[in-house]
Amino acid sequence: MPKWGKFIVAILLLPICGGAALAFWQVLRSCGGADTTWVPLLAGAACWVVIYLLLPKPMLLYVFGHELTHALWTWLFAGNVRQFKATSEGGHVVVTKNNFLIALAPYFFPLYAVLVVAFFAIGRLIWDWSSYLVWFHLLVGAAYAFHITLTWHVLQTRQSDITSQGYLFSAVIIFLGNVLVLLVGVPLLTNKVSVWNAFGWWFEHTGLILHRLGRLF
Repeated sequence: MPKWGKFIVAILLLPICGGAALAFWQVLRSCGGADTTWVPLLAGAACWVVIYLLLPKPMLLYVFGHELTHALWTWLFAGNVRQFKATSEGGHVVVTKNNFLIALAPYFFPLYAVLVVAFFAIGRLIWDWSSYLVWFHLLVGAAYAFHITLTWHVLQTRQSDITSQGYLFSAVIIFLGNVLVLLVGVPLLTNKVSVWNAFGWWFEHTGLILHRLGRLF
């Protein structure tokens, strides 16, 4: 699809972005009392932010995860990875298949947070790590803050992934991808509302926005 077509798609997706933002706010309000989850999550995020601000940024670790995410999503779409390179100065992958999800996945898919969740899930099944939930939430908070801060950091410079898709289209997909992760992750972590409720609120708020726009125009 040409960039002008993606620009039109991005405009059409804006009401869905608004519905996603309102649904996420409703999820946060419903899960606000989950102190045993939020306290370690926010503590982990705060720890990472202090490290991010005071110490050299671990760009090699970020770039490796960035390029690995490209590779994982390429495999997800049945493509192959021909070349992989990651250094602290930058990196790239050569793949046999590409689309907007593969190109933009590193900006909305928190790889290291997902790895923490997967590692803990396996450990809980094998060794019953229920007593380590506080440490799990702490690490998830730190890993997700790692994703947010360093993604924002690299977005301050020109990224070929973004320019290849168009700025508005990329912004919309990155926003929706991150909110989608949160609408699934927050209910699962806090166990206060269901994922289905979160998606129901998303659908409901989007419908209300479209209804108001219809009345306006």
